[in-house]
Amino acid sequence: MLRINKNNLMKNIFILIFLCLSKIAFSQITFTVDNFSPDYYGKVQVHDTDDVFRKGWVAVYDKKSGKELIKVKSDELAFEIHDGKVKANINELPYGEESVIIYDDFNFDGIKDFAIMDGMKSGYHLPSFRIYLADKNGFTYNKELSRLAHENTGMFDIDPKEKKIYTMAKSGCCWHQTKTYLIENNKPRVINISTIEAGGSPYEVITDQTWNGKKMVTSVSKSFEPDTEVTHIVMTFTVQKNGKHVILFESMGLLNYALIDTNQHVEFSYPIETDEETPGFMFDTTKDNLSVTFQNKSANYHIYESANKVGVEAITKGVLYAQDGDIRSKKGSLKDLLKMKLENLVVR
Repeated sequence: MLRINKNNLMKNIFILIFLCLSKIAFSQITFTVDNFSPDYYGKVQVHDTDDVFRKGWVAVYDKKSGKELIKVKSDELAFEIHDGKVKANINELPYGEESVIIYDDFNFDGIKDFAIMDGMKSGYHLPSFRIYLADKNGFTYNKELSRLAHENTGMFDIDPKEKKIYTMAKSGCCWHQTKTYLIENNKPRVINISTIEAGGSPYEVITDQTWNGKKMVTSVSKSFEPDTEVTHIVMTFTVQKNGKHVILFESMGLLNYALIDTNQHVEFSYPIETDEETPGFMFDTTKDNLSVTFQNKSANYHIYESANKVGVEAITKGVLYAQDGDIRSKKGSLKDLLKMKLENLVVR
C-alpha cells in the first residue's frame, strides 16, 4: 500500500507555487520613463517577450510625492528601446515611432497634458492613445480628443503657433483624408476636411471642405498624376495664349485627353464615364496634318499636328475657339498612335 507523506506533499506544493510565481514575476520588465518633465515621470511594464506587441501598462507619477496619477492597461504596447531606455515625446507621424507617453499642450491653454498609449487600436493597427488634460484636479480623461487618437492613423499632430490639431486617415492606396481642428471648450471642432481619391485612372480628385464661419463650403479639383507603368503620354504641348497644357495619353488601352491649367488642375478631361458621352476618338491620317477629333454634348474638339504647327480647336454652338500651341513645347507625336491598338480610337 502506497503511503503519502503529507509534510513532503505540502512542501512540494509550496515549492511549485513559488516557482510559478517567480516565473510570472521574472517574465515582466519595467522601464522608467523620465527627462520629459521636472514634475512627473513615467513607468511602463510589459511581459518580457520578443513580441513586437506586448501586454502591460503605462503609468505617470508625481515626482515629489511618488503618487500614481494615471495608469492605463493594454493588451498591446509597442515601443522602441534606446540604449536600454524608453523615451517620451516621440511622435513621428504618420508611420514612424510613437512614444508610450507624450507630454504636450493639446488644448492650447498653456499647460501641458498627457497622451498615454493604450494599444494599437487606431487605423492599420497603429498606436492609439488616451488623452488626459491638465486641470485643477490633476489630469482628466478627455473622450473627444481620445477619439481622434483612435479613429485615425496613430496619434494626431498639433500646431502650437496656429493652435490647430491635424489628423490623417487612409483606406488602401487610393484614399487619404486629413482634417484640421480648432479646440473649443476642450473639444475639437473640425474646420477643414481634405480628401484625396485616386484609382483606376491617372487622376487624383481632391475634395476640400472648409468652414467659412457659417457652414462648410465644398470645392472639388482634379490633378493629373500619371503612373508611368500604366500611362503613356502620346503628345503634350503648351497653349501659347494662356500657358495651359494639352495632354493626349493612353491608359489601360484607352485614349484620353486632358487640359491642365496653370495651377496644375485638370480643367477638362475626356472621356467622361457617363451615358451621355460618346467616348470615341477619330484619328485622321488622310491629310498633311495629322489630327484627332472627339465630341461631347457641348462641343467638337480637334487636336492637330504638322511639321511646324500644333494646337487644339473647339467648336461649340457654331463658334470656333482656336488655341495655338507652342511648337517648341511639344513632346511626343500623333504618329505614335499608328503603332498603338486602342479600343476607343478609329483610324482613317
